[in-house]
Amino acid sequence: MKNELIKRFTSYVKVDTQSDESSETCPSTEGQWTLLRMLVDELKSIGMEEVTIDENGYCMATLPSNTEKDVPTIGFLAHVDTATDFTGKGVNPQIHENYDGGEIVLNDALKVIMSPNAFPNLSEYKGHTLITTDGTTLLGADNKAGVTEIMTAMAYLIQHPEIKHGKVRVAFTPDEEIGRGPHKFDVAAFNAKFAYTVDGGPLGELEYESFNAAGAKITIKGTNIHPGSAKNKMVNSAKIAMELNSRLPLFEAPEHTEGYEGFYHLISFNGDVEETKLSYIIRDFDRENFNARKANMTKIVQELQEKYGEDSILLELKDQYYNMREKIEPVKEIVDIAHQAMENLDITPIIKPIRGGTDGSQLSYMGLPTPNIFTGGENFHGKYEFISVDNMVKATQTVVEIAKLFEERA
Repeated sequence: MKNELIKRFTSYVKVDTQSDESSETCPSTEGQWTLLRMLVDELKSIGMEEVTIDENGYCMATLPSNTEKDVPTIGFLAHVDTATDFTGKGVNPQIHENYDGGEIVLNDALKVIMSPNAFPNLSEYKGHTLITTDGTTLLGADNKAGVTEIMTAMAYLIQHPEIKHGKVRVAFTPDEEIGRGPHKFDVAAFNAKFAYTVDGGPLGELEYESFNAAGAKITIKGTNIHPGSAKNKMVNSAKIAMELNSRLPLFEAPEHTEGYEGFYHLISFNGDVEETKLSYIIRDFDRENFNARKANMTKIVQELQEKYGEDSILLELKDQYYNMREKIEPVKEIVDIAHQAMENLDITPIIKPIRGGTDGSQLSYMGLPTPNIFTGGENFHGKYEFISVDNMVKATQTVVEIAKLFEERA
């Protein structure tokens, strides 16, 4: 299984599937189509049935039931796109057998070194086979590791018909990294009662709580006048933007928060005297606190509108997704089954809130309760991203074990 995982994963990550928020197509980039079509061919070649891909790039397939029991149909999902934070073009995965626990030279020429001093989590992987970047791109384990593990688990179940399971549906989806993953996902066509995203991080992660999330885009209009004659005439939009940001709570930002703490996050600031654009994400686990954060942002903008003119500041505030806990708790047995699957494999389950969102956040509100399980990756979205192949094996085994437990409990 280990070599099979390496072969699949290294082939997938070499396809540039970085999504693009500025694109209006679905998928947002052609590279996603390239990988999705590869996956369609592979699903057929391993023996999956009802393999489809729709006009929006949502790929689905079926592993038929091999039991006489009445087992609920379950699904496993992973997204094919990679993050916009760092380039995903020209990924050159590096394989490090039997990692010795020391520094890993990712790129000697560029002096890019991944050290346990900077990344203490590396110490947990001594003896593992690691896959890293070459120091110039992200790796794409988020979420091509999930794609790899689902594909490998389905191949394993097909090759081992003695393992009894109900009907299993799989889906590979586009544009999760730009928040659009489930926007055109056909829940009725997928036709599963429950599902799991295989989109987590380190070994044992099991998540069924996510942020409530909103995005705020703010445009500030100024008036540019020659600085030599600007008195009482110039309105500097960049300075107004700085004033706006200064009114937000200083320590309610990602770099100062953890656990169940929410935040305001300024993700871009672009402008000059004449016009400045700000983009924020607003996050909180508690719905009341989430609404209060949005109200606070609106209040700050309104106060600045009163000071500088109503038309000088425009706010576009949109909800993105909600805490999936509200939809999963009524069917908590799906979390319990994943928990038991991990324990059966001597994996210690780590139940914690997702400080972000997965496609499951939106899918759970679309009628498909979808918690999230680990892939084995770490340091996502940058050049220090890596994954343990040993833990990819365990993620694949977890998918298989979940399918077995649903059949056994039926």
